[in-house]
Amino acid sequence: MTPDNANEKLRRSKVRLSDVAAHLGLSKGTVSRALNGYPDISEATREKVRRAAKELGYRPMAQAQSLRTGKCSAIGLVIQRRDADQQQPFLADFLGGLSDAASVHGFSLTVAAAHGNEDMLRVIERLVRDNKADGFVLPRVKSMDTRVMFLSALEVPYVLFGRDQSAGTSVCYDVDGAAAMQDAVRRLAALGHRRIGLIPGAPGSTYAATRERGYREGLREAGLADDRKLISQYAITQSAGATAAADLLDRGATALIYMMDRAALGAYIIAHDRGLRIGDDFSIISYDGITEADLVDPALSTYRVDVRRAGQRLAELLIAQVNGTLSGPHLELDTPTFLSRGSHGKAPSAIRTVFTGRT
Repeated sequence: MTPDNANEKLRRSKVRLSDVAAHLGLSKGTVSRALNGYPDISEATREKVRRAAKELGYRPMAQAQSLRTGKCSAIGLVIQRRDADQQQPFLADFLGGLSDAASVHGFSLTVAAAHGNEDMLRVIERLVRDNKADGFVLPRVKSMDTRVMFLSALEVPYVLFGRDQSAGTSVCYDVDGAAAMQDAVRRLAALGHRRIGLIPGAPGSTYAATRERGYREGLREAGLADDRKLISQYAITQSAGATAAADLLDRGATALIYMMDRAALGAYIIAHDRGLRIGDDFSIISYDGITEADLVDPALSTYRVDVRRAGQRLAELLIAQVNGTLSGPHLELDTPTFLSRGSHGKAPSAIRTVFTGRT
């Protein structure tokens, strides 16, 4: 019997944990620990087991699990309705990753929307009360996050897509944005830039504070002055990114580092209005890796985040907590991928001055 025929036979029958183990040549214990996200199982093995389980059609018996444990075998995600449109490409891949990993473990994904912070807590409370979620994935973490305090008080598991700044007991998964900002400064300094501006992301978010520390560490490493005037007001939209670019260029910056690609696209508007060539007259490096960043001219140099992989791992970490196999404090860091494109280059020999009507 060929491997393909063997796999087809398994699909037609009820696939058991022992079938997955036999297929991979691993012990049932190793397969079980891999599917439940135990940290002593390597990421490569977890991924191999996850793929095999999906390929063979293995599903834990969710109904039996619910009767035995009193849990609903569902993970929850509550998104701010006002953020949904801005996060469309991110959200689709993120939800795909969450759903894939949840399905492998016999869990479902419950998604709800909220209008503002107070409604967010009401929605979470309703999902818990109605037994619609055993725990929650919390993206866009804030320095003082009411969701964390609320769920902790309810003793409901949660996992952060970001950092716990309170030195608490949270389980966290994050992408190392600080290292990316530090690397961006390093790259630009090596190209001769000495006045490197930073455009922060959402105020109060842990990612903005973390990435700013990385930027400052990059300046220190490169022997550059830490000039507060080269850090703009926050920008999370294209229009705000354009305003930030204009201000920083007027202050003599020759390179701009954005925390968000969407905001960085605003710099292209300013370059067009002032007759400047991005990559020659000034440089840009950004962060996120959204599709639109590859469609502008020149294409935007950026650090790409694998949000589907993030969704998968967040689901695994949350399910491990629900199953009692993981507790905090716990932090896992992924590394973003630098996409070197045309928006950054050598520092200009002389800063081009363009009349802007400012005095």
